[in-house]
Amino acid sequence: MLRILNLGATGFAVLLAAFSTAKADDYEEIKTAYAGVEEITVFASAGGIANVPGAITYIDAEDIERHSYADILRTLRLAPGVNIQEEDGYGLRPNIGLRGSGSDRSARITVMEDGVPIAPAPYAAPEAYYFPYAGRISSIEVTKGTGVVKYGPRTTGGAINLFSTPIPEKWSARAEFLYGSDDGRRLHAWAGGRTDAGPFDAGILIETFQYNTDGFKRIDAGGDTGFDISDYVIKAGLYTKDGAAFPQSLELKYQRSDETSNETYLGLTRADFAVAPNRRYNGSQEDQFNSEHETFQANYSAELTPDLMLDVIAYRTEFQRDWFKLERVLGVSTSSILADPDASAAEFQNILAAPGFVGPDDALELRHNAREYYANGVQGILTFKTQTGAIDHTLEASVRWHKDEVDRFQNFENFRADNGALFRTSVDAPGSDSNRVETGEAVAIFLQDNIDWNRLHATLGVRIEMIDLMRQDFGRTDPTRSGANLSTRENSVTAVSPAVGVVYDVTDEFSVLAGVYRGFAPPSPGNAQSSEEEATNWEAGFRWADGGASFEAIGFFNDYQNLIGTCTASTGGNCTIGDQFDGGDVNVYGLEAVGAVDVAKWIDAPFALPLSAVYTLTQAEFQSSFSSGFGPWGNVVAGDELPYVADHQLFLTAGVEAERWGGEIAMLYQSERRTVAGQGAIPASEMLDAHTVFDFSAYVELFEGVKIRGKVENMFNEVYIAANRPAGLRPGLPRTFWVGVDLSF
Repeated sequence: MLRILNLGATGFAVLLAAFSTAKADDYEEIKTAYAGVEEITVFASAGGIANVPGAITYIDAEDIERHSYADILRTLRLAPGVNIQEEDGYGLRPNIGLRGSGSDRSARITVMEDGVPIAPAPYAAPEAYYFPYAGRISSIEVTKGTGVVKYGPRTTGGAINLFSTPIPEKWSARAEFLYGSDDGRRLHAWAGGRTDAGPFDAGILIETFQYNTDGFKRIDAGGDTGFDISDYVIKAGLYTKDGAAFPQSLELKYQRSDETSNETYLGLTRADFAVAPNRRYNGSQEDQFNSEHETFQANYSAELTPDLMLDVIAYRTEFQRDWFKLERVLGVSTSSILADPDASAAEFQNILAAPGFVGPDDALELRHNAREYYANGVQGILTFKTQTGAIDHTLEASVRWHKDEVDRFQNFENFRADNGALFRTSVDAPGSDSNRVETGEAVAIFLQDNIDWNRLHATLGVRIEMIDLMRQDFGRTDPTRSGANLSTRENSVTAVSPAVGVVYDVTDEFSVLAGVYRGFAPPSPGNAQSSEEEATNWEAGFRWADGGASFEAIGFFNDYQNLIGTCTASTGGNCTIGDQFDGGDVNVYGLEAVGAVDVAKWIDAPFALPLSAVYTLTQAEFQSSFSSGFGPWGNVVAGDELPYVADHQLFLTAGVEAERWGGEIAMLYQSERRTVAGQGAIPASEMLDAHTVFDFSAYVELFEGVKIRGKVENMFNEVYIAANRPAGLRPGLPRTFWVGVDLSF
């Protein structure tokens, strides 16, 4: 820790001195909506998104309102290069990767809300069992390529920054209520604005998102398979008035959410899935996920002089969750049972728990996957602008201190299957399954020079991460944590990630770009024998825009020197949660293409006719042979493809927008994927079939400020496997209807 503080303090002092005479950039494009957060975005670069030398997608509030998704996985279809692995049909615990990074629990990428790392413990346990609910998110920035080194700690794949609703400059309000299939109810409402408060303007925003459903799966014995979500945000701010001699702002944010979802990891055998894909076995009827999440955040922004901008962000997040779910039956894991139910006939009968069947006591073992997390930190950012002859420089310097922790304190409760119901027969001692604490502490330094010289735009950047990690295991027989059986393991790592990217405007309409950077992800706490994740990532492509049409194509090649796999409850396999596995050399390469056009501008139609296409090609292969205890890898042979990476993804939209009405049809195609590393034809038992899903949405504005909305998700009721890990097959969302009203004032 002392090493980190000394290096961090020295680095910050150097940054302050080195750039004390430079000039600030105004970043107007983001500043208006997100005062105090804009310097933590790539999009806020001089010249806007077109001059960013790297792949970046900005999904704005208009895009999000048009689609009105509550599932982040559906929203992210708008961005190329995003690898999505569904799980529950609703996107409650998303699995997101970028450029083949690995998608399990979104742990291989950096996820933020308003610039704050939002994974429960980004260094110690990045698996996203919490993810901001998409139904209240205002806009999204997806960054890959050279721009990602601005963030951290995970930069091998990319970063996603979600923006909450900003405090509006004028008093306004909005409420959207939708009612849908399976007694689904969604409410998103906010109200706020700014008012004169003497020398300052004062602002406030109050927001809520409520989401409830009975669920689309059907337990054999009946019961709720849905969820109840409540999410609240309060923001307050003070802002100097226009023309102030010392422009500055202070914004405070508090967010709290609660979730109860009757969700399970237990899926179906392939035979049962083919007959009734939305079925759930009686053995899962007690499974339930409960969580609470809080965010405390303060943003301060000041134009210290006309030439110097300072932004400071301080934050703390807290997350508690307990996923109580079936893990073993008669001592055998549910993963093994569902993989071969004939070989585990007695165990499978207890999972079915059919009427008339009475099993032995303690046969069904349900684990309290109980964990508590916190993360806190502070980040300072200096932004300057200066000139060297004809060259404009926008200089950025940032230092962040961060600390996080995950506390696992878990035990089993044991049940008997009895005529279609489960009866508790015993409870194991607290902490007898897992009783350990893992922490991560880091100082990160980031330096970047954004260069503009006539038609040339370039960035030169470097990120330095200095990380200390520790695992304290108190043992399974010490619930008071006296330390009698304490085992402590520590590991530290320092990483330097340089990045270089360029964009050249060949014409006013056509630009070419290229870049290379060093990607990095830290090892797990206590895994001193495992290496950090490292990759050298290359990209090149072009952008074209003219009038009502645009097109972008970017090729990428990520050369992993070491790919990391981390054992989680969702991966399955017989591994210890948190253990890390090295995958060695891996090559990931592909193509991202995005095109959009408004046909109405070509045919002079009285309404807009927008068309868009988002395509991603991804190839990911191991370059060496090895045997791994990590379930999704197994016995790897050089040339094997990575699991859970689709070769092809295509998202198409076609819409019509008039003055007071509009609609859109959207199509997602995802090619087949393997669930275990391999090559050649995919065995049926390891295949997730290709599928095509259509969504439709429409609205009519009855009069100003009042819209009626309707939508159908999975319009043609495509039946497909969303997931088959860790235990059996689980379905994607079936055809789901929504209708409601959208009010704005």
